[in-house]
Amino acid sequence: MDGYEIAATINREDFSIPKAISEVTDSIGEAIEKASIKYNDGGRLIYIGAGTSGRLGALDAIELTPTYGVPPTRAFGILAGGQKAMFAAVEGAEDSKELAVEDLKQVKLNNKDIVISLSASGRTPYAVSAIEYAKKIGALTIAVICNNDSEMSRISDIAIAPMVGPEPISGSTRMKAGSSQKMVLNMISTGIMIKAGYVYENLMINVQPTNEKLIARSINIIEEILNIKREDAEKLFKDAHRNIAIGLVMFKLDIDYDSAKIIFEDNKRNIHKIKGIS
Repeated sequence: MDGYEIAATINREDFSIPKAISEVTDSIGEAIEKASIKYNDGGRLIYIGAGTSGRLGALDAIELTPTYGVPPTRAFGILAGGQKAMFAAVEGAEDSKELAVEDLKQVKLNNKDIVISLSASGRTPYAVSAIEYAKKIGALTIAVICNNDSEMSRISDIAIAPMVGPEPISGSTRMKAGSSQKMVLNMISTGIMIKAGYVYENLMINVQPTNEKLIARSINIIEEILNIKREDAEKLFKDAHRNIAIGLVMFKLDIDYDSAKIIFEDNKRNIHKIKGIS
């Protein structure tokens, strides 16, 4: 094949991914509902896995900080082989069941936590062991896999297994399997963030204004939600100490920053729980 044929062939294969995910949305919805209860009670989102699967989990966790203001202590990834495995293959790590237990003990796993264990095959020893240990502790266990007849699908509290079929390059699970896992993780974490009150309508009200682009986006969000002039949105953003959610509380309840912050914190930083905010 030439490059054009390769691209077209891989694209045709990738069409199976959204179809496979559409068949497991009930399981994804269950994961969002049950994980939200744990998360809103102070639990942590802990992604764990080996190789490509583990890296995808770490990526999803990392992106929750700038997008939704989630502290890295509340959502993080654990890779077989440690942090160096993010950038280089660590041979043998995925085969160690003991290593998964050690890694989860290291972060003091507790029964409020959510453990999302990732493995394309559903039988990676490290990922299997993570579920086994997490269940003993009482944490919620979610398996994101691509094999609905596997050990992980049988032992996890919730198994999400989009059946994407054979890879264009046989056994290369960084392709269709990896893409499906990325999409599923996006859905789970976004759903949890919505139910935690970090989204207003379809706008990210917990986005962290850490650069010029995100500062402009934050002001745009205030302007759009409140339907106010640009200069008024900029002033409110500044008066709210660059916190969109608190700015909305200030405006809608006609109160100052200190009062709005107290109300916001008293409602567990969930704007949808505050009376008078629609």
